[in-house]
Amino acid sequence: MSATSRLKRLRIIQLTNDYNREVFNGLLGIIQSIDTVEQEVVVQLGERTVVYDYADLNEIALAWSVTVHKSQGSEYPVVILPIYMQHYVMLSRNLFYTGLTRAKKLTIVVGAKKAISLAVRSTDDKERYTRLQHRLIHAGRSSVVI
Repeated sequence: MSATSRLKRLRIIQLTNDYNREVFNGLLGIIQSIDTVEQEVVVQLGERTVVYDYADLNEIALAWSVTVHKSQGSEYPVVILPIYMQHYVMLSRNLFYTGLTRAKKLTIVVGAKKAISLAVRSTDDKERYTRLQHRLIHAGRSSVVI
């Protein structure tokens, strides 16, 4: 079996917005074919077929798994949601909820009870230091409008 035939039917994710092809960040697709002579990869993205030149392959990546952040706005039949303390800074109720609600039929939560408890109890009500008030006050003093 050749390397190109092993890549067929693999799931990919679009990493950037490409307005020429009308494909956008986070869109998932499946590799349909690879033409080594023309140096093109054909991907099925939903109902559309999109052709990528080898030079444009940096716009896509294999999507064996995707992060909760990348999955926002998408749904999947089954979601496996690993929750561990190694990344405790990212554990929040909002992120946990988003991960849970990506599944249409089944969510499997894998991880430590302590991490799950921390995520459920942690809210994103942290104060942000954007200096927005300062910027608005100073914008009013100048001719620049934000």
